[in-house]
Parts: sequence; structure tokens; C-alpha cells
Amino acid sequence: MRRRAVLGFALSGLLPAWVAAQAFPVMNVSTLMGDDPAATVSELVLREAYRRIGRTLVVHQLPGERSLMYANDGKMDGELYRKLGLDRDYPNLVIVPVPLLTFELVIFSRGTSFIVNSWESLRPYTLGFVRGNKIAQENTRGMKVEQVPTMHQAFEKLMMGRTDLVLGHRASGMAVVRSQKLEGVTVLEPPLASFPVYHYLNKKHEALVPELTRVLKQMQADRTIERIQKSIPGN
Repeated sequence: MRRRAVLGFALSGLLPAWVAAQAFPVMNVSTLMGDDPAATVSELVLREAYRRIGRTLVVHQLPGERSLMYANDGKMDGELYRKLGLDRDYPNLVIVPVPLLTFELVIFSRGTSFIVNSWESLRPYTLGFVRGNKIAQENTRGMKVEQVPTMHQAFEKLMMGRTDLVLGHRASGMAVVRSQKLEGVTVLEPPLASFPVYHYLNKKHEALVPELTRVLKQMQADRTIERIQKSIPGN
């Protein structure tokens, strides 16, 4: 587990970051492992939202399913970002009903080409994706899949020929492609899915939902969320 060094953005113009971290109650939330632009956007948005209600956000990276289990079991205070409806399978999680960003799930390929017209069009191929990617898990049941802890590992298997395709968030995947200088990787269009993602809290913090909803709507209105989204390359 590690904490990203992004306090400066959220705390600009206020107390020094280390003072604020000691002065404000801490909210520990979990998310998937890996360097993900979507997670960075979500973290920056929520760090500012929590600052506005007098709390400090600390993000912990965990393997996919463990991240959700820890948030649901109360070992973490919440989950950084997930799709709508997560609370149906994890009943101790409560949604904060303001979208943080739009998640676009796409197919990354290295030499494999076909017409993308449904999830079913993926059936002939071996698919790699990050363990804990619920929408991929739900829609590829019965198909040949290779689930891994991080996007980096998913692309490693693609480059070695152990999988035919990688499924993941467009910005997250492209960040790996750029950082690893991977050649021959393309995105097949159209996206498999496009949907907003939301912050979830363990129900022990349900009283914070109205406050967070209010400040996130303020951040929409004053365009703070938009500015954060535009500040992260590839998002």
C-alpha cells in the first residue's frame, strides 16, 4: 500500500499538507493497484471534497477484490471509485451520487482485428484484464480470460502473446502503452461500455453522504472537477 503525493493540489493556499493531515480526521479509502489516470482524477477530486468538509483523504492501493472486500467489511472507510449499482453486491457500501468522471471500457489489441459489435464478439479470443474489473468479469463469463493484479501485467501478457486482447479503461491503458513504449498496440472501436463512476462509503460513514454530495455539486458548478480532469494527461 502506498499514498500518492498529491496533497499539494487539494491543500493549496491552506495549512501545510503535513499540518492538515494531522489536524483533520482521516478517511482511508481503497482502490485498485496501479498507476491509473482515472484513479488519480478521482483521488484529486475527492481529496478536495474531503478538505471542504474538514477531513483528509488517504488512498490505499490493494488487489482488486480485496479493495472491495475491505471497503465493504469496514476495514477501509470506502472505495475510491466504482460503477453505479455496486451496492447490490456489496450491501455495506453507500454511493455518493455525484459522478467523478466517465469511465470508457475499450479493447486493446496487438495485431488482432475484428468488428466489435457486442461482448459476444470477444468469445473467440483470450482476454486479459485487471482482477476486480466487475463489468469485464460479468460480461465475459464462460470466455477465456486471464485476470491479473495490474494493467502493466495485462499488457505484459499481451506483448508475450499469452492473451489476444486487453480490456480496460482507455486512459489507464494508454498510460501504460506510453510509459512502457509498447509498439503495435491499438484500440479497437467502438468502446465496449461508457459509464460514470462514483465514490462509495462504508455505511458507518453514511452521515457524510449529504455533505459530500453538496460539496461535489459545488465543485461541478465552480468547474473544479473539470479543471482536475483536464490537468491529468490522457484523461
